Amino acid sequence: MKQQVMIEPGKIVFQDIPVPELEPGKLLLKMEKIGVCGSDIHVWHGKHPYTSYPVTQGHEVSARVERVGEGVSGFAPGDLVTVMPQVVCGHCYPCTHGMYNDCNELKVMGFQTTGMASEYFVVDANWTLKLPEDMDPSEATLLEPLSCGVHAVNRFGDPVEKKFVVMGGGTIGHLVGQTLIAMGAEKVLLSEVSECRLGKARQAGLQTVNPLEKPLAEAIFETFGPDSADGIFECIGNGKTLNEAVTIARKGSAVIVMGVVADPYPIDMGLVQDHELSLIGTAMYRKEDWLKAIELVSAGKIRLDHLITHHVAFDDYEEAYHLIDREKDKAMKVIIDIS
Repeated sequence: MKQQVMIEPGKIVFQDIPVPELEPGKLLLKMEKIGVCGSDIHVWHGKHPYTSYPVTQGHEVSARVERVGEGVSGFAPGDLVTVMPQVVCGHCYPCTHGMYNDCNELKVMGFQTTGMASEYFVVDANWTLKLPEDMDPSEATLLEPLSCGVHAVNRFGDPVEKKFVVMGGGTIGHLVGQTLIAMGAEKVLLSEVSECRLGKARQAGLQTVNPLEKPLAEAIFETFGPDSADGIFECIGNGKTLNEAVTIARKGSAVIVMGVVADPYPIDMGLVQDHELSLIGTAMYRKEDWLKAIELVSAGKIRLDHLITHHVAFDDYEEAYHLIDREKDKAMKVIIDIS
């Protein structure tokens, strides 16, 4: 079978390897679609701090069950599925206390261990989720980033009848905004500088502001009044915008750190203390987040189709990255078509 390998930053080759052996407790999947995410792009540019080369990518996926291993129930050949791409140790404190998304030895497929960018892939059935048959396989790849959004909202707590700001209108920020509304938030304001991304957010019914045209603090006051927002989700991954969130947050509110801030940046912790802010980190997801994501999509409460802007054939994998570099914010979600 054919398998993608990034042998160094900016260089992808394909290798022919045997179809993996099916072991008890596992499923042999015929891979269908792979989504390219921001972390994959960091790997492409050699800027991902926790990935070495060579590496096979692919962690946002949809697939069909090809064969079912001994001892597995609940799956049958032909089932549409997706995969939770975490590999955990199962014995550290986070794992034994329900926080396996923060496993001390966490590996993520496509980064610290082999990803699913191949024609076939064998995976533990316990990390595989069966999907509704009427779900679009391309849209199913977006369940992974959507699950990140669900987990982030759950980290804040109950969003019902509360008001929020989302900083960043990329795929993650966009899905966080939709998730907040779907889970009962009263109002969400999404801040983004790209007019293309702002348009996508408005398509999904979100209120928007371009902070280059109007200061975010002013827009928050106009949108929410003097009581401001109950929470600010930083989905950019920039220390400067994270500190801005801390600066403009209402006293007693929360700042949820969702973006990956790669470079050290001074945060005004005096304001965190004096304003009694909750500074909340959020990392990946757990199974319950995936199940909620599937439920929201199946109920029609989350829209995904308009985020998919491009399709690229499996053999042209490199073109996906060139396209993203070339189109920039116009390439919201690029899908690799394996079959």
